[in-house]
Amino acid sequence: MAEVIIRSSSAWSAADIQQFLRVTEIPVRLACLSASGVPLLCSVWFLYDSDAIWCATPRSARLVEILEKDPRCGFEIAGDLMPYRGVRGQGNATLSRSDGPAILLRLIDRYLHGRESAFARWLIARQDDEVAIRINPAWLTSWDFSKRMNLQ
Repeated sequence: MAEVIIRSSSAWSAADIQQFLRVTEIPVRLACLSASGVPLLCSVWFLYDSDAIWCATPRSARLVEILEKDPRCGFEIAGDLMPYRGVRGQGNATLSRSDGPAILLRLIDRYLHGRESAFARWLIARQDDEVAIRINPAWLTSWDFSKRMNLQ
């Protein structure tokens, strides 16, 4: 990982965190602050590539409006079922309209495992309206309660 701080309390190494981010197919919970200071928490599909977390969302989404004004964000990638484990961190988001359609296609492939379903076709029909969100983590940490729960 390039220049990302891994907290000393992290259960996993940088390599373990990267592997988790590459293979985990659950949404990232992305948090940001509106101009009025009210938090917004949004779950969106993600992929991990080039030391960054990538997402896509429609250009008209409130998330885009907020991140344009303040790119600071927090995030968590963790399942809701045992064993409880995951990755969280903070970073800065960069928005790209030109990368939006390509990132959306990669997300469709990752989460839907193909582009043939009605939902995939619906998303693809709207791809020109997508904005890519690149989150460059400033720090990361992980937790893993598998051993504590006797699940490992």
